[in-house]
Amino acid sequence: MEEIYHYLTKELCLNAEDIIILGCSGGPDSMALLSILNDLEKKLHFSIVCCHVNHNVRAESFQEKEFLEQWCLEHGIVFESMVIEHYGDDNFHNEARTIRYRYFEDMVHKYNANYLMTAHHGDDLTETILMRLVRGSTLIGYAGFQREVSHCDYRLIRPLITVSKEEIYQFTSAHKIPYVIDQSNDKEKYTRNRYRKKILPFLKEEDSKYYEKFLKFSTSLVKYNNYIDQQANREYKKIYQSDCQSFLIPKFLEIDPILQEKVLNSILATIYQDDLMVIHDRHVQLIQNLIHSKKKNSFIFLPDQVKVVKSYDLLKFQRESFEIDTYEIELFDYAILPNGKTIERVESVESNGNDVCRLDSQEICLPLYIRTRKYGDKIALKGTNGHRKIKDIFIDSKIPMKDRELWPIVVDAKDTIVWIPGIKKSKFNKQKNENYDIIVKYY
Repeated sequence: MEEIYHYLTKELCLNAEDIIILGCSGGPDSMALLSILNDLEKKLHFSIVCCHVNHNVRAESFQEKEFLEQWCLEHGIVFESMVIEHYGDDNFHNEARTIRYRYFEDMVHKYNANYLMTAHHGDDLTETILMRLVRGSTLIGYAGFQREVSHCDYRLIRPLITVSKEEIYQFTSAHKIPYVIDQSNDKEKYTRNRYRKKILPFLKEEDSKYYEKFLKFSTSLVKYNNYIDQQANREYKKIYQSDCQSFLIPKFLEIDPILQEKVLNSILATIYQDDLMVIHDRHVQLIQNLIHSKKKNSFIFLPDQVKVVKSYDLLKFQRESFEIDTYEIELFDYAILPNGKTIERVESVESNGNDVCRLDSQEICLPLYIRTRKYGDKIALKGTNGHRKIKDIFIDSKIPMKDRELWPIVVDAKDTIVWIPGIKKSKFNKQKNENYDIIVKYY
């Protein structure tokens, strides 16, 4: 851990003028960093504010807050905390992260801090890179996260990125640093935990310093990305009209395809900023599909109420609390819906619930479309000779009125309803043992 001390004192050059906001859970990683900062503060006299977020999903959460608050009290460190009272319907980890960082930024501004620090380490970086390689991301996304990120009025620093989790445990043990354990980190229902428990042990067997290789990989990607960004930034400034969040498609198509992708990523980075992690490569591909579509007027939806509209030669990005009355989206490989859900064509799936529909292309008329309901809509149900009104199905399924208008209805090219995602299948749905060549999943 000597490198961490060297980095903080010789590279960051911490001094009495500095104010540090430390995001601290009370776990071994953040307690190790808190102890290091507390040790250095005695010599360098900077200020530390320990900020804790109670995610309010485990009974132990309130005890962990009390533990950390008491530790800070004993060591003369300012302590701040918050409780997340309510979660929406978004991905839990993404939503918690967004709330966490917004709170940390509030603390940065409250104390006029120039540093925000977190205890992300080498194993965290490795897990992030692996997850993004499997999920798909951008060039900079595949790099995971960086040790230093400059914001307009402060710097985000991750001092522990060069050390492993094992080294952190050794450090806390040697220095008798207390910490709490989050038992949810053992639950394999969380994607990151599966990588941590199944893949990292294998990498460790291959090379005990695997995390250093991933850090080098990350650093290299950042370096190459920065060079390409310089080239793309010139095109971005020429093409994108930031005041009206739009660009002319013919001008966009004149530039190199690699730079096209980077320009789109730059636009999305401008729109999403700290929430960029909700965007990945398939969203960029959706925009490219829209640009190259033969339709003169069309649109797609991206996460967090971002709508991308094509109107002849103009492509416009809108992020606002817009009210959507109706929509119709052609289903290619996948579609992001206004309700934040996704419908995707997949090769295989185990589920046989209402979140999956299997179709035979010989029985329907392609392509498939996703639209809102229309007055008088009916669906031919499997196993019956009759039809049922969509309205009645919504009532029976206890779908709230506010959700019915935007609920996706999947139809074929003749506007025949083949599926109500998540609710009801039509007579066109096939069982696993029947003939089908299309599988569509709703999630």
